[in-house]
Amino acid sequence: MAGMQQVQNLSMQQTLAPQLQQSLQILQVPLLELRNLIQAELSTNPVIEEERTEPTVEDKQREHDEFQEEFEHLAKLDEEWRDYMSQSSAYSSRSQEDEERRQFFFDSITSNETLQQHLLEQLQTSDLTDSGRKIAEFIIGNIDDMGFLQAAPEEMAQNSGLETGQIQEVLELIQTFHPVGVGSRDLRECLLIQLRRLGKADSMEYRIVANHLEDLGKHRYPEIARRLNSTPEQIQKCAHFIATLDPKPGQLFTPDQTNYVLPDVTIEKIGNEWQISLNGEQIPHLRISNTYKDLMAREENPADVRDYIREKIRSGKFLIKSIHQRQQTISNIAQEILARQIEFFEKGPTALRPLTMVQVAEVVGVHETTVSRAISGKYIATPWGVFEMKYFFTPGYQTSGGEAMSNTSVKNAIVELVRGEETRMPLSDKEIVDILTERGIPIARRTVAKYRAEAGILPSNLRKSY
Repeated sequence: MAGMQQVQNLSMQQTLAPQLQQSLQILQVPLLELRNLIQAELSTNPVIEEERTEPTVEDKQREHDEFQEEFEHLAKLDEEWRDYMSQSSAYSSRSQEDEERRQFFFDSITSNETLQQHLLEQLQTSDLTDSGRKIAEFIIGNIDDMGFLQAAPEEMAQNSGLETGQIQEVLELIQTFHPVGVGSRDLRECLLIQLRRLGKADSMEYRIVANHLEDLGKHRYPEIARRLNSTPEQIQKCAHFIATLDPKPGQLFTPDQTNYVLPDVTIEKIGNEWQISLNGEQIPHLRISNTYKDLMAREENPADVRDYIREKIRSGKFLIKSIHQRQQTISNIAQEILARQIEFFEKGPTALRPLTMVQVAEVVGVHETTVSRAISGKYIATPWGVFEMKYFFTPGYQTSGGEAMSNTSVKNAIVELVRGEETRMPLSDKEIVDILTERGIPIARRTVAKYRAEAGILPSNLRKSY
């Protein structure tokens, strides 16, 4: 047919086999995720089981003897305590004061109270009418966990059909609640409320927050001083006081989000030698069940049953092998990190040396991407603290003396320089460049600015003390 044409396209597409995908996943996941992954496999593959070490006869006897000894000791203490109590008139006739003290103790036990609950409890003791309480509950529902109002009174009035004046009146009452500053619409109002409660409504601090908050955030003390007919020294003194106020009053009621990490590797010095140990306690030890091996060997079982068991056994063996390879790869990488960063382990983070994944991959005998996957989300416990494995991989500089120095060490050097500077004349980035160059560390000014920002250090004009 005219106008029709056959076109043949050749394309190459790399597809990873499911088992290879699983192997890469096992290598990459952190320790706790690996445990969850293994538990999921245990629940879906019946031929895999967890090895459990049975206690020996000697272990059982020792546990029994220890329990018996502890039980007899506790029984003796209990008998002595009962004798004492029966003879003690102070205990048998507990006074009313003791009862009140005991009740106060139990009443003082705190629970995790939310900010909204805390505000509603204070609302119960207010003199508002029923309609006023409903407005207050509506306003409290629009206060976020940091204590700030998320909707303007005009917006809440439009959504609820109430008068803006009514909402504003109740909002002013809520702004007298604890924590001080709650119900504010922005940071300026939050700080002003706190200053009024401290009796500083006519103070220099109040005028700075009310009219010069943006300049205050940028440390423009001379500019604020000129406008308020004051001195930079006095403005800086006011800034220090303002910094003691709470910019997030509701944060007091937010639970601490503490993240704990579980190190995959521990490197410690025992005697005169550094030793590496892998954290294998969180990883279940797996094996192929003998029961299914026997079922596999029975000829009377149907072929499809034996094929199913054969596939599950093959999958289970591959899982066990992948876990072993993961641990071995991490161990080999940790060995090379120890060998190349020995000065870090001896002297601390300032002695960290440049190290790339290519260098480690060549020694370990794997590809660079394998090293990247192996260290992803993994941690090493050292005498200087717990560090991500990727912390030990950093480019660096060649000093004028021919020594290699890591980026992390250069950052630490910048932090130390700023820490020891004269606050009235802080070091500029150019001056830091000159000092490091004198020490034999060639570095560009823009790199100093980058490292300074990464360390959370302000520019010199914002670090100046008046």
